[in-house]
Amino acid sequence: MRFASVRVMTAVFLLGYSTLVRSQTSGESSVAEQIVEQLVEELEEEVDVDEVLELLRHYRTRPIDLNKTDGHELANLSFLSPLQIASLLAHREQTGKFISVLELQGIAHFDLPTIERLSPFITVSSVSSLEGLTWRKLYDDSEQQLMLRYGTIFQKQRGYFITDSTRSRYLGDANRYMLRYRFNFRNRLRLAINMEKDAGEPFFRERQRYGFDHNGVSLYAKDLGIFKELILGNYALQAGQGLVMWNGLSFGKGAMMTSSARQGGGLRSYTSMNEHNYLSGFATRLSFDNWEITPFVSWRKLSGNRSGAEDGNYTISSISASGLHRTPNELRNRRAIKQNAIGTDVTYRYKRLKLGAVGVYTQYNGTIVHDGSPRQTYSFEGRRILNIGVNYQYTYKNVYLFGETAHEYRRGWATLHGLIASLHPKVSTFVNYRNYQPNYHAVFAQALGEGSAVVNEEGIYAGWMFHPNRKIEWMNYIDVFRFPWLRYRVDEPSAGMDVLSQFTYLWYKIGRISLRYRHRLKQENNSAQPPDRSVVDVLKDQLRLVFQYKLSNQWEIRTRTEGVRYEKDGRIDLGWLAYQDVFWKPARLPLQANVRLAVFATDSYDARLYAYENDVLYASAFPMYNGKGGRSYINLLYRIGRKIDFWLRYSLNHYLDVETVGSGLDQSEGARRSDIKIQFRYRW
Repeated sequence: MRFASVRVMTAVFLLGYSTLVRSQTSGESSVAEQIVEQLVEELEEEVDVDEVLELLRHYRTRPIDLNKTDGHELANLSFLSPLQIASLLAHREQTGKFISVLELQGIAHFDLPTIERLSPFITVSSVSSLEGLTWRKLYDDSEQQLMLRYGTIFQKQRGYFITDSTRSRYLGDANRYMLRYRFNFRNRLRLAINMEKDAGEPFFRERQRYGFDHNGVSLYAKDLGIFKELILGNYALQAGQGLVMWNGLSFGKGAMMTSSARQGGGLRSYTSMNEHNYLSGFATRLSFDNWEITPFVSWRKLSGNRSGAEDGNYTISSISASGLHRTPNELRNRRAIKQNAIGTDVTYRYKRLKLGAVGVYTQYNGTIVHDGSPRQTYSFEGRRILNIGVNYQYTYKNVYLFGETAHEYRRGWATLHGLIASLHPKVSTFVNYRNYQPNYHAVFAQALGEGSAVVNEEGIYAGWMFHPNRKIEWMNYIDVFRFPWLRYRVDEPSAGMDVLSQFTYLWYKIGRISLRYRHRLKQENNSAQPPDRSVVDVLKDQLRLVFQYKLSNQWEIRTRTEGVRYEKDGRIDLGWLAYQDVFWKPARLPLQANVRLAVFATDSYDARLYAYENDVLYASAFPMYNGKGGRSYINLLYRIGRKIDFWLRYSLNHYLDVETVGSGLDQSEGARRSDIKIQFRYRW
């Protein structure tokens, strides 16, 4: 009783001391987008992050209850470290339920910037279950929303002009359509429906005679007795460190401590518009005391090249992950490959220890084959594959240990182990070792690494963060790696190194300035033909300066300048990018706007740059800046009452010294490329 009284007094004092936790009302979009921007800023290709954006906005409107969470939802946020999550759960176990979210200020490893970032997504209020549910209550207490999106490129591209039926061409028009429906009853029963047509895809004709090219449905229920979660339709499963099973978007190395260890969110609905990286069928999470069992079954039809052989068997030479079905060949390959998967994820928890095992058996309706090149010597061939992995997490005082070891039946192994440690209240460090054998293959694996697949790689990734006060952060890491076997464009075993240092100065709730340097060394084939071809060093240096400042409650600015130097086989290419963002949110108008003006110049494709862009709700933009020219865009949001929202986005690229933009069927005449998106949302 005395301890409880002290906690109440502490919470009251903190409430009087600071209102920082609930004062973060910067808008439904801005908080989530700023977090995603930090997570993806190290990626070097355009990515689809709408799943993460929707998840963050979901937790913003339906905050995570700190008194009920088992850590899965906190891991889904992506920006909390495993050590922070473990400390929060341990604090609740030792002191009892939270009285206020302000208690986070008294938990180890939680500083004010982290609490600021976390506060919009958490609460301590109770959440009702499905007990006593009636159809009337289901309708009255639910939240629903319908969203429609239209987009197109104004310049006509080459693929739309071709009428010769013997040539590759786009069979549909240049318009993009999207329909998204969401139903949510008290965060316990959710329905998600996605429909999408990409530019160039037929609509209500050809093989899409029923309309949209992609249709996705996911029905989710929570807390049904021993069934903690139940999903029918499309879903994602993330287990361990991703050596066996990891669906959805995954983030690699970066200037956040969370990059060193995967934090699987377990089982969840798949709501992204990405058409490839998910499971479809049935899954559930059962809970018995300290045990959790997640059996899952998936039946999917993938796009790819499947052909018959003389003996009556079928072979699969390629599987497409683009989700595009625009040309006759793409349509011919649409849904040609059947992929069936069945498996189980088992987890045991005891205090700060978590042990897990995951197994998945995958089968195709054909034999996967390769071209027989030396690079493909260890690649998987066959129609059945079995993967088994064991993983662990353990927190001891200020040290978080994690790892996973996986095996492909009768073939190779993969292993990853690491730790995150708080050496001092102001200093944290991490180290991570990975070894993925050349003959290891897992269909659903996504793990930390330099390569795009969990195969043929060994490395040590280590770093530290110095955080002397709430204004200063200094993050550093080094990753030393090698590839034991050949790779694409690398005809010998090779090695490399990746080094990053970022210094950030924060103005409390007002702005930040950061300076980043990154150096990368890899090896690739030179441009000579055999027998003169050899593997040479490739160096890439990047310097980035970012400034963000909130001028007032209505105005905010963000500025970024970045330069890159690329060197290979005596050739040096340079590139640079500079942009200015302005955000406007008038106090008395139901309107928000932001605009970007950017200029860039790169000597070659190798010196290209990427930058995250704000977009309409639940959309993402991460385009490539290549060539010479400028880019600009404007986003407008207008609200009509509390139920109706309109978004408008217009973007324009203007290149110098070119007569066409794009290549192949995507090519358009002129030096400009402009795009528009219109989006409508109705909530009730």
